[in-house]
Amino acid sequence: MSKLAQAGTFSLGDSTINRMGYGAMQLAGEGVFGPPKDHAMALAVLRAAREAGVNHIDTSDFYGPHVTNRIIREALHPYVDDLVIVTKVGALRGDDASWYPAQSPAELVQAVHDNLRNLAKDVLDVVNLRIMGDVHAPTEGSIEAQFSALAELRSQGLIRHLGLSNATANQVAEAQRIAPVVCVQNQYNLAHRGDDAFVDALAAQGVAYVPFFPLGGFTPLQSQTLSDVAMRLENTPMQVALAWLLARAPNILLIPGTSSLNHLRENLSAVELELDDSAMAELDGIAKER
Repeated sequence: MSKLAQAGTFSLGDSTINRMGYGAMQLAGEGVFGPPKDHAMALAVLRAAREAGVNHIDTSDFYGPHVTNRIIREALHPYVDDLVIVTKVGALRGDDASWYPAQSPAELVQAVHDNLRNLAKDVLDVVNLRIMGDVHAPTEGSIEAQFSALAELRSQGLIRHLGLSNATANQVAEAQRIAPVVCVQNQYNLAHRGDDAFVDALAAQGVAYVPFFPLGGFTPLQSQTLSDVAMRLENTPMQVALAWLLARAPNILLIPGTSSLNHLRENLSAVELELDDSAMAELDGIAKER
């Protein structure tokens, strides 16, 4: 059994996966655009993640664009049966590396076919609709047309399961009236706790919650409290931040990303860290410092 199982498992659609996964975004070039600086290292990181027991990889065809999916295919295809690859649709990249919405039904259908082709899959395991309101914060608004287009592709057998990214509770409820939602991917970490009640509500429904920017994203988490707890526990601050997320709720699935083998090993080893009540209480206070 992989040591990643120490953090427990959770159901994602009809698959049971380890709660510690891997996010492929950083395998693309700077600004998530263009090829990686070190192609061989990108392949090595993916293969090392699989060897360590990672069976949940998060990606999107707009990373690069097309870069991370093609690297995943090169590194891991043909895929083992227990590997769940979750992708996102709803955005495109400009030639200047800009991000812009691609939310029409036709654009979403095209994006699904792009993901199928570049991953070399006949069926996508999970597709998240990335709602393009604020860049990193959900904004209200109907998603009926977009989600219905993906639900139709699910009915055609091109997608097994659907999820949402950057979504509000109202949007999740609207989507659930159209088709089942197996996961929600929003910004959440030690310092960004706006979804606290949402995490718990989804846990009660058996829906996975997948934090993006679990370590702060492009601006890494900075907290003296976090540093102090990490020093006391003889772990890195990032390991402690990941361990806190695993302890926070049983439906939280982690997808920390890296293009470094050392950082990959460091992230994955967070499953071995158990936080006592005192450490949890200190870490829970970090959001109040901001």
